[in-house]
Amino acid sequence: MAHTPKHRVPDSDATIEIDPMDAMTAMSEVEDPPLGGSGVIPRPPLPAQPGPAEFGDPGPGRIARTVRAVARAGGEVLITFGLVVLLFVGYQLYGRVGEIKDHQRDLDRNLSQSWSGPGKPAGAAPAPVPTAAAPEPEPADGEAIGRLYIPKLDLDWVMVEGVSLDDLSGAPGHYPGTAMPGQVGNFAAAGHRERGMFWDLDQVQPGDYVVMETQTSWYVYKIFENHIVTPHSVEVIAPTPNEPGVPAKQADITLTTCNPKWDNYQRLVVHGTLVETDPHDKRPSQLES
Repeated sequence: MAHTPKHRVPDSDATIEIDPMDAMTAMSEVEDPPLGGSGVIPRPPLPAQPGPAEFGDPGPGRIARTVRAVARAGGEVLITFGLVVLLFVGYQLYGRVGEIKDHQRDLDRNLSQSWSGPGKPAGAAPAPVPTAAAPEPEPADGEAIGRLYIPKLDLDWVMVEGVSLDDLSGAPGHYPGTAMPGQVGNFAAAGHRERGMFWDLDQVQPGDYVVMETQTSWYVYKIFENHIVTPHSVEVIAPTPNEPGVPAKQADITLTTCNPKWDNYQRLVVHGTLVETDPHDKRPSQLES
């Protein structure tokens, strides 16, 4: 029996014997892999490539979804804001008017009770018209001092003492330190530029009348000026309107409010002078027309 020669690979420690037939078989398996139907040696599959999302790229579809979500959220915010604005306007046009009327009813009831209460003898003569030499004591802040009538607007209010936010929340207020109704000097009052208050004060023009009622008398003022000034024009409530430092020689009235409507960077001012004084039991003819 023939023996296949063995090849020896020298090594420092041992000799490895390799059968030539076995080596040829192994090499054929490496070099000649099975062919496909086309006769092309198949390649191993390539590793999967990372997609756009794996690199942080949202892709066109994701961008479109984000834009739609932002637009939807923005639309909801705008709708909500619009509803809030409508509610605010509705409150200013109708809600505040109701609040003012309610406050005026309370003031009017309290004023009528104080005028008809104890301390006023039946049939008592009207008190003398106050003068610069003998002024009436000033009432406390928030206290009703009389009724203001503007026939041109067909409106009237109970007026209170003071011009703080609380004082003016539901009534015109008298500037402390200025003349009282009928007194020589400048009887000055302020009111908010809102419906139910001095909203249409710009319609009161020279030649129109403003009437003030107190417990003892009626005072009729004839308007001689309607103008617009800055918020710092304090001279409009000086004893002689618009002439600070000039002593008063007559009884005037000044009404102030914000200007323009819905803002307050100006002041609308109306001035009038006293033209008629009547006892309380004689209602002025200017209120009958």
